[in-house]
Amino acid sequence: MTEKSGKTVRAEQAEQAVRAVRAVRAVRAEKYEAVVVGGGAAGLSAALVLGRARRRTLVVDAGEPRNAPSAHMQGFLSRDGMSPERFLAAGREEIEGYGVELVRDRAVEAVRDAEGEFDVTLAGGRTVHARQMVVATGLKDELPAVPGLAGRFGRDVLHCPYCHGWEVRDQAFGVLATTPLSVHQALMVTQWSKDVTFFLHEVGENELSDVDLRRLAAAGVRVVPGEVAGIVVEADRLTGVRLADGSTHAREALFVAPRALPRTDLLQQLGAELRETPFGAFPVIDERGLTTVPGLWSAGNASGFAEQVINAASRGYRAGAAINGELLFTDLDAAVAAGGAARV
Repeated sequence: MTEKSGKTVRAEQAEQAVRAVRAVRAVRAEKYEAVVVGGGAAGLSAALVLGRARRRTLVVDAGEPRNAPSAHMQGFLSRDGMSPERFLAAGREEIEGYGVELVRDRAVEAVRDAEGEFDVTLAGGRTVHARQMVVATGLKDELPAVPGLAGRFGRDVLHCPYCHGWEVRDQAFGVLATTPLSVHQALMVTQWSKDVTFFLHEVGENELSDVDLRRLAAAGVRVVPGEVAGIVVEADRLTGVRLADGSTHAREALFVAPRALPRTDLLQQLGAELRETPFGAFPVIDERGLTTVPGLWSAGNASGFAEQVINAASRGYRAGAAINGELLFTDLDAAVAAGGAARV
């Protein structure tokens, strides 16, 4: 009996030891050198650099790219005309080749611990720890409350002429004013069409400066006052803009300036300083993407309104390289201070 009990005890102890080792491994498995929140061009680019630098990196991707409504992206050298979906799929495959992990989830909470590192809680309940953190969560475009706009956005209701101007060149353009700043958009699109109508919508003519009016006239832009009530679509194509007075103006493409809603919740939770701009509040960052919080970085449309895909990828690359340098020299300085080997 005694011998059997001893074997039982040893077996239980061995099982406990195995469980303990598994628990330690599980804890370690949740620790990363960098966590990247956002799986768009900026986040994937940062992760690619970090993966190639042999940094243990996790990408948290909620799957909400800003350019999802567009069938194609333009202006990215060697990738011009590629669909956003295909572009991101290629990026995910590339980072996987360097050992970067990607999880389809949403980061809902982030805190900075006493050592200046980050604990990030995901909507699925998982919590991950990282020495450095990149917020590349982008922004959401809020369209004017005009019936029909949302369903056509990215097709013939457009925002950026650099993204879509070539595809609709020489067509009859409309530009929907959302603020007096929309004059800039109306003037810009004349590079792609000489048939441009500027619908003032809820902007009064008296809100436009004399310089604005003279420039619009010089560019040949027709200015139409009155509220826009909707758009006209026939055979799955935009054919006109309808005003509240019932009149309709034939148009083939309508440019609008959405209201930007930057996804800065995590940045605010961590105390990053924001700056107010005409397009929303964005984090204060240096040329590398470092926010006012040490170890916290931002890239892509989470850091600025006008970051096109190619710009966002560049910002992500810069942040990834800077993070690798930060980690390297932090470890080397710690090793020098301790007189021992660097932390791995």
